[in-house]
This record gives sequence, C-alpha cells and structure tokens, in this order.
Amino acid sequence: MSSVSEFPLSQLIRNMQESATIKMAQVARDLRAQGHDVISLSVGEPDFDTPQHIKEAAKKALDDGFTHYTPVPGLLELRQAIVHKFKRDNNLEFETSQIVVSNGAKQSIANVCLSLLDDGDEVIIFTPYWVSYTEIVKMARGVPVQITAGIEQDYKVSADQLSAAINDKTKIVLFSSPCNPTGSVYQFDELQAIVNVLAQHPNIIVVSDEIYEYINFTDKHVSIGTFEVVKDRTVTVNGFSKGFAMTGWRLGYIGAPKWIAAACSKVQGQFTSGATCFGQKAAAYALTADQSATAEMRAAFLRRRDLVIDLLNQIPGVKTNKPEGAFYIFPDISNFFGKSDGNQTIESADDFSEFILHHAHVAMVSGTPFGAPNCVRISYAAADEVLVEAMTRMKNALAKLS
Repeated sequence: MSSVSEFPLSQLIRNMQESATIKMAQVARDLRAQGHDVISLSVGEPDFDTPQHIKEAAKKALDDGFTHYTPVPGLLELRQAIVHKFKRDNNLEFETSQIVVSNGAKQSIANVCLSLLDDGDEVIIFTPYWVSYTEIVKMARGVPVQITAGIEQDYKVSADQLSAAINDKTKIVLFSSPCNPTGSVYQFDELQAIVNVLAQHPNIIVVSDEIYEYINFTDKHVSIGTFEVVKDRTVTVNGFSKGFAMTGWRLGYIGAPKWIAAACSKVQGQFTSGATCFGQKAAAYALTADQSATAEMRAAFLRRRDLVIDLLNQIPGVKTNKPEGAFYIFPDISNFFGKSDGNQTIESADDFSEFILHHAHVAMVSGTPFGAPNCVRISYAAADEVLVEAMTRMKNALAKLS
C-alpha cells in the first residue's frame, strides 16, 4: 500500500497561507467548545441578520421556481439592478455586459487576477490589506508588491509612495476603500492624487474593492472609477455581504471594462458557473428596495466604533486612530513588545493576540497577515454590551504585563 507521502500536495497549495481570520475564528470556536466563555471579535461579519424583506424575496423566488442554473455572469435582472445601483450610488456608467456576478467578492477578485496576470506581473497592494489579496495574486502567478502606510498616515498610502513603487512590471494596483482591516476611507483629494500618478502609466489596471461602501461614516463614498483618466481601466468590486448582512449568501460582483468582464466570465465558467439562482433574485430586490435597514446598521456600527475607541483609549499603551468606515479598529500595540506577565513575553502582534485570547478569552486577529505586524484587528460587529465586556477583559489582561 502506498503511503500518503508518495502523493505530495502541489507547490501552489504548500506555499499558500491559510486565511488568518478564518483560522482565528476556528480557534475561538474550539476554545468555546471546551467550555470557555470566548468573545470573538475576529470575523469580518455583521452580527445582524439579513433584513426580512430580502429573505422574503428569496422565499418567493424559490416558490416561483428559480432553482435552476443561471447565466455565468449572473441573471439579467440582477445585472440590470447593479447597473442602476452603480449609477445611483457611485455615478459609474456600465452596461449589463460589463457586470459579472460571482460567489462573493473574493471570487470576483480572483477572477480578475486570473484573467490579467502572467508569471512575474506585479500587483501593487496598498498595505495594510485584506488577508486574501496576496494569496490570490500569488495563486494567479503574480507578484504582490506591498506599499505600507502606518497609523501616522491614517493607514492610507500616498501618491508619492505609489509613484515610487511603479515599474515596467506593474500590471495592477489593488486596494480597498473603506479598507479591511483599517477602516480607512480614501477621500476625493487623496484619490485624485493617486489618479494623477496613474495618468502617467496608462497600461496599469486599477482594482477597487468597495465591499464596505455602505458602512462609510464620511459625507460621501468616492469611487476611483469616476475619475475620467482611469474609468476605462478600473474594475470596481462590490457585493452584498457587508451592507446587507448577506455573508452566507455568497454574492459579489464587478463592474469592469467589457474585455475584462468577458475574461472573468470565461474563468468563472470553468470554476463555478453562475451564482445561486434564488439568491440572485433576492439580491436584485435588495438593491432596488427600501434601504433603511442598511442605514440603521451603519448607524449602529458608527455608535459601536466610538464606544470601542473610547474604551481602547483608556488602556495605556494602545494607540488608535479613528477609522471612517467598515467595522474594524486597527490599533498599534507595539508598545507591549518586550513586556511579560512572568510566563509569556510579548514579542509580536501574533504573541499579543494569543495572549489576549488565552488570558482574556477575547479573539482578535494579529495584524501580521494584513501586512501590519505592529497591529491587531478588532471587529466591533457585536452588541454594545459584548464590546464593553471584551474591552474590559482586554484591559485587565494587559495590566498584568510589565
């Protein structure tokens, strides 16, 4: 009988990093199963249920027989609703042929990278970044190039940094706004400066991940695709998980130049084909129906942001900024490096998050897999009283370090 070792995994999968957010969520579940009272602030998932009117639309779609295969790029009805949404909310002009619906925004980004990248093509990634960006780029044979902005820059990369990073191998610039993990939001003037740099490099594609668009605490969300000089080479990524609390529905989409949309549809046709039929029907309804539930969720997240920042600022050594979107705080905790409780010495953000998990039973994610080894990501997608308890536990645990 042959042993497993004679059938090795591919180099691709051996080199691939496991999703840190998913891994931490599993560790928290394991501790909870052992009887520990664990508060999980590690997963990027709204704690709200999908609004009832959207669920009712899915039920009706099932009753109406929408249980079959869909066109690979999505139901025409949903693509039309997305075209309308892009115009209404973002002032972006698309045709239905430029829309591709996928099984989540993660697949949308993977489709784009698989469609555009060849061996050695470089993708500039604004850092801190969402954990899957670098692994998706590498899976598509590209080379991730990180340009980093720390808390002193509000975690926002400057135009000068971008200009310095571009070379003749640069194929894509990839970033999110509002950003996961930092919650930072690029304003008009900041995007204008970035666009001015990209105007000098007409062969670079922009991929703008705007999945947190509706959780934006600024006056207005600005899409980089509205700038004339880059509109014909910008892929705008969005979806339903965050703004509509539809994480388990797995529905994302892009608006893109026709040639990129066609390529993404070709890729998707060989991997998954179209997304779930009745889910797409409900998603179309979500975009065109009353948006008050989304506004209520945004208001709750804003209140929670201010609550958590206030509590974190009461913990000596924790450095915070004020994120303008999403539902994360990304504090710099490097002041704790070198400190010990007598048993464990904190040498990294990984050590810090492990210490908090085991001594406070609060799960958060180290900033290391986000490209920010001095930080941790705290999700405040939880009830107010849960957040207060979590921050109190964290404060008490950190007081033991010296």
